[in-house]
Amino acid sequence: MWPQPTYPEDWQHRPSPKPGQADRTSEDSLQLDIQKLKEKKDMLDKEISQLLSEGYSVDELEDHISQLHEYNDIKDAAQMLLGRLAVIRGVTTKELYPEFGLDMND
Repeated sequence: MWPQPTYPEDWQHRPSPKPGQADRTSEDSLQLDIQKLKEKKDMLDKEISQLLSEGYSVDELEDHISQLHEYNDIKDAAQMLLGRLAVIRGVTTKELYPEFGLDMND
């Protein structure tokens, strides 16, 4: 059996309208979606304004996000290598952390 599809949290799965209701229901549905998108845009604009007022720049934030992606990629590779080493040694990855000076909470 196929898994149930998932939808974004702010999206409501609506049943198909009955004939004759289709135009009005579709228009109402679209208007609701448009309103939600406008509210989300306003919220994001406020967040951007707040960050700018705190001294952050768009370039700085983009650079920070890029660095976070790079960090996560490196961390994923390290976790994979630790996993392989643990298998070879017959231990858990947790047991390898002290040997390499790693923090379990990182």
